[in-house]
Amino acid sequence: MSGIHGGPDALGVPRWDFSTNANACGPCPMALAAVAGADAQHYPDPGYTALRAALAAFHGVAVERIVVAGSASEFIARITAAVARSGGRRVWLPALSYGDYAHAAKAWGLQRVNDPAQADLLWLCEPASPLGTAEPMANAVAEQGAVVVLDRAYEPLRLSGHGSLGAEALDRVWQLWSPNKALGLTGVRGAYAIAPLRGLAMAQTLAQMAPSWPLGAHAVAMLTAWVQADAQRWLAQSRVQLAEWKTAQRAMLQDSGWQCLPSEANYLCARAPQPLNVEALRARGIKLRDTTSLGLPGHWRLGVLPPAARQALHTALLETTKETSP
Repeated sequence: MSGIHGGPDALGVPRWDFSTNANACGPCPMALAAVAGADAQHYPDPGYTALRAALAAFHGVAVERIVVAGSASEFIARITAAVARSGGRRVWLPALSYGDYAHAAKAWGLQRVNDPAQADLLWLCEPASPLGTAEPMANAVAEQGAVVVLDRAYEPLRLSGHGSLGAEALDRVWQLWSPNKALGLTGVRGAYAIAPLRGLAMAQTLAQMAPSWPLGAHAVAMLTAWVQADAQRWLAQSRVQLAEWKTAQRAMLQDSGWQCLPSEANYLCARAPQPLNVEALRARGIKLRDTTSLGLPGHWRLGVLPPAARQALHTALLETTKETSP
């Protein structure tokens, strides 16, 4: 199922939006100031020379390995197209995963397979969405000789645990980074990927397949701020706060009868003790994320929010449950 996402809907921006995984401590002041001061009057450098150099230095890789993208979803579509154009016919996905992986594969006619060894394109995500946990197949998938992409959208928002892949394995896979969630600026679209050591030819192909100026001035400003030390310090401090909020949010849900699943990130999945009145909750400014489209029916994914939002959710759940009780 495509086109299902958290965040604003036809009713506008929810007052208490648990449906997205953006950093609830955001927006990052440094990144927001950079975006506000972006030069929107002129085109960015079409080669993104300074930005790519800054990203490469931040990750300690050669600049040739940096591929900029309009967003994570745009990169997902582009690399899927590149694999299909080169003769790829099969894709492997985690059992639970972001819907755009499957959507792009379907658009290009790639068949989903259960055996990683049979796939031409393989997807990983850690912390995973929707669960926020490690991917059990990560190391086995990273050893495949095909194109492997590790989506690291939530790595900057990891609150516990650690990634499955070591440095050597990371150099064998594509790493997809979309820092707008970590910076609390999901309205600014912009991402980048780090090519594997043996992926420079595909990196050139992906650059050739990109439209002119995939990043606008505001995305360039956000990504430039992302690698600055003050923004990284702010992010580290926000993780401490998010961890405290998460502990309290999990306790509230469990006290209300919800069954919460493990998570290492700034969100968690849970099963409600009874069916939810989604329309009534939305009318109270509450929005949750149904995880059916992510492969987990019967559960809801909830981003970690501040105490006021947690209290609003608790009150709304009590009120809507009373309204639907016989």
